[in-house]
Order: sequence, then C-alpha cells, then structure tokens
Amino acid sequence: MITTEYISQFLREKGIDTVFELQGGMITRILDELHRQGDIKIVTMHHEQGASFAADAYARVTGKPGVALATSGPGATNLITGIGSCFFDSVPAIFITGQVNFNELKGDNGIRQLGFQETDIVSIVKPITKAAYAIKNADEIPQVLEEAYRISLSGRPGPVLIDIPMNIQKDSIAEISITLPTILPIKLNEINQFLNEIKKQLKGSKKPLVLVGRGIRTAFAIELFIEFIEKYNLPVVTTLLGLDVIPYNHPNRIGFIGAYGNRWANYALSNCDVLIVLGSRLDIRQTGADVKSFQNNKKIFHVDIEKAELNNRLKNCCILESDLKEFLIVTIDSYINEYNFEEWREEIKSKNILRPDTQELENIKGINPNEFIHSLSKKATEIKAFVADVGNNQMWVAQSLELQKNQMFITSGGMGAMGYSLPAGIGASFGLKLSPVVVISGDGGFQINIQELQTIKRNKLPIKIIILNNNCLGMIRQFQDSYFESCYYSTVWGYDAPDFEAVARAYGIKAITIDKSEQIDNGLVELFNDLNEPMLLNVKIDMLTNAFPKLAFGMPLSKMEPFTE
Repeated sequence: MITTEYISQFLREKGIDTVFELQGGMITRILDELHRQGDIKIVTMHHEQGASFAADAYARVTGKPGVALATSGPGATNLITGIGSCFFDSVPAIFITGQVNFNELKGDNGIRQLGFQETDIVSIVKPITKAAYAIKNADEIPQVLEEAYRISLSGRPGPVLIDIPMNIQKDSIAEISITLPTILPIKLNEINQFLNEIKKQLKGSKKPLVLVGRGIRTAFAIELFIEFIEKYNLPVVTTLLGLDVIPYNHPNRIGFIGAYGNRWANYALSNCDVLIVLGSRLDIRQTGADVKSFQNNKKIFHVDIEKAELNNRLKNCCILESDLKEFLIVTIDSYINEYNFEEWREEIKSKNILRPDTQELENIKGINPNEFIHSLSKKATEIKAFVADVGNNQMWVAQSLELQKNQMFITSGGMGAMGYSLPAGIGASFGLKLSPVVVISGDGGFQINIQELQTIKRNKLPIKIIILNNNCLGMIRQFQDSYFESCYYSTVWGYDAPDFEAVARAYGIKAITIDKSEQIDNGLVELFNDLNEPMLLNVKIDMLTNAFPKLAFGMPLSKMEPFTE
C-alpha cells in the first residue's frame, strides 16, 4: 500500500468524514487519493487559515480530530493561527502538510532554502502543537498516524502536525507496525481524598460556587456535570469557552464571568467562600490581575487534566490532576443529600435583578446589542451551534446568549483570532451533518476571512451570518477612549468597511440590513424564514456602543465599569 492510500484508509477507519484544504503542489498526491477513494468529503477553502479554523470547529462539534491539509511554504505557514487556536483551546486536530522532495531539503548545510517553497514547518509549530513529525520514510506513516490521532485526543486535547515530503507520498509502505500505549488506571484514592475535603468544606460553607470551563465538554462529561451540580445544589458560573456546558435557563446557572462577564456572576465569583473549578485555566481574564483580591480567603478546589495549570497563577489551591469524567463519576456515586444554599442563590439573583445585562448600556442610540442577542436566542431555537468572532461582538454574545440544552457555542478563546467565525461556521455545519449554524461577527473580523462566503455558497451551507456592524474596531476603540484620550488611529481613522449587504449578494447570498430596534423582530424572522439556505443580516450599531460591564484595569472583578457604587 502506498502512503497516500494508507492516509485515506486511516482517516476513514477513524470515522473522519470531512477534511478541509487549499490545494497546492505538495499535497496534490494526497488530495487526489482522497478524491479517488471517495468516502471522505473534501472541502476546498479559499485560504489555509480558513481551512485550519474549519477543522478546529469540526473537531469541537464532533469530538473527533479536525483535519486540514496545506502545501509547503506559505500553505503551511498560513495554518499557524488555526493550529494555535486548537492548542490554546484544547481542540484535537491533525494538520497534514506537504513538503518538497526529500532530496531537496536543505538539511544542515547552512543555507536558507534548497527546494522551492521549502519551509521547516515542524520547527516553527513545535511550541503550539502536542507533537510535530517530519516524515523521513514511508514506513513511519502507520505509527505516526496512530500516535497523532491518540495524542490529539488524550489528556488535554490539542493539535498535531505531520509534514510529508512529496516523494514519500508515492512510496510503498513495506511493513505496518503499530505500538499502542499502556492505559493508566483511575486515580481512585486521590479522587476520594480530594472529594472528602470538598465535602468537609461544603458542610461549613454559606456561599459555594462552581466555575466551569471547556474542560467539561472536552471530557465528554456534560451530563455527569449537570447531575453533579443538581445533586449538590451548587450554583454555577461559566468561562467564555464553558458557556455551553449548562443551559441558560437551568436553575443552577448564574452567568458568564470574567473581564466582560455578567456583573452578578462576577459578584458571586468575588464573594463565594468555597470555589470548585472544573476544567478552567483560571487565566487573567477570569480572575483579573489582582490575584490576592480574587482569592480573598476563599477555599479553592481545582481539577484539571494538565498538571502545569494547577497552582499556576493562583497558589495554595487544593488540586487534583484528573480526567473530569472520572472525577465526576466518583463524586456522584458518593453523594450525600445535605446541601442547601438557597439563601446564597437568592442573594446573587437580587444582583441580577438590580442591573441586568440589557441595562448596562445607558442612553444608547439605535440597536442595543444585548437586547438583540436575547431576541436572536428566542428565534434561533432550531439552531445547533452559534459561532462568535472576536471583539465586542464576542462579549455581547457571551453576556446575553440564551443557549438551550444541546446548543453549542464556539469561539476562539486563548488565541482570540479575529476572522475565526466564518470559516469555523463552515466546519461546524459540516461536522453537524449540514445543520443550520449561526455565525456572529463584527465588521472588522468579518473582513479577515470574507472570501469564505464563496465556500458557503458553493456548498449550499445553511449558515446564518450576523454582522454586528459598528463600522469600527469597537473593542480597541473603547480601549482608546479609556487610555488614549480617544485617539482612534486604525480603529476609526484609517479604517472602513464595505456595504456587506452588497458583498453578500455579489457572492449570491441573500442579505438585508437593519439599523433600528423596531426592525429586529422582522429582520430575524426573515433570517430564519428558510433554515436550509444561507443568509446575511447586517445589523448596524452606533459606533460609540461599548461592551459593558468591563473590568477596570488593575481592579478586582467586583469593580466593573461603569461603576455603580
């Protein structure tokens, strides 16, 4: 069996039914074989970054590694942002790059390049992959593919890259030999000791809280998590990437926390006395820079699959390095019915009633984005996934999106890559068997990968695109108001955007524009009138509309702009 045949067979046997790519000279052999076999959908994107983001989102909705292919040189380097997004957000992915023929590689002879488009992509991506392989002969392929697949999914998931020279792609594999790793036992004693300490603290607690991140979804443990918080009657706040772990209307859900979090959720996080952190890194956007104020004598229990994240920024936590699914199974099995924290939940609820998210933007002109997102949620009940870009649009969505059970939320968290949403929406739709997906972007981020409108049109994807269009780079413009005396260079001055309605129509996609609050309902009705066709809704928002509340620089999470006390 030649290398390309083996790659095609391997992906098919692992249940990967879709790959994303942009054709190039050094991957023609692989793509030709995938096409000849015919069992895997090949989605041609218009930029390798788009292919990498699509693979990222495909993985998030399927739980299988996303696969993207690119040629050597610029094709490979254009994958880097998507590779980084997978690495930081714990997304399993396999990136396959073509390389120049083995005899055209420069080796150690001190020159910059020998073969045309030769680039040492393996060395470049090592810091943002779990593993990166430079293939030297065809017989390495079976073991490398098996390792890449396993490594991408095991522990804390992430991306792997395999770089294959052009000549090796046509070589025969002489011997197929694969060594599988030993499965490690469950750390039952450690989990029980950790759990006993949690129970001890909960008995004396008045204000406990659970902070949940994407790790719960990564561990395929959402149902177990819901059972856990219901049995122990614990209120829950979520990180940005943990937004879809618990439905919006679940009685134990409090809200979204962090630098732009719901004010009442940050209040709960600041004032709890016992904090159980599950699958979250506790990064600076979640805790604020004032770590001492965040800890504030609370007892913090932190469970994570990656040891280095435990007692990292926050010290002296009670920690457990464990798979969350294993932890939750043990926790549920040893449940004791003696916890009641209704008074604490009512206290948090009163803060929500006092200042809801829709009242954070005072004296706003035109459409209130938080109100729009609530309206969108009520109309989008049949949508399986929402994909947000990066910027103020991302924060408005996180603050106000009313996710139902089994609805997913996808965004670029750690990398924070503008331009993510449109190609990611494509990957999500394919991963969900061509189900309708909502893509939400700002005008700035949308222009970064606007070319993928053609991919949507060509594949007739049922993607509903919403642009929250304030005709500027709003998050940085807001930052310039706070710290640069409203000097709007490159956010308003020197920046502009096209007529998105006209652009969408040029691609053959239906589009409408709204700019008044009273148009929201009709605009959304039109958007969802036919769930099977793509459409763009251009929502014009006043340029000076901010994302509030916002953590003030150097302040604790409980002090958010605009200040209310």
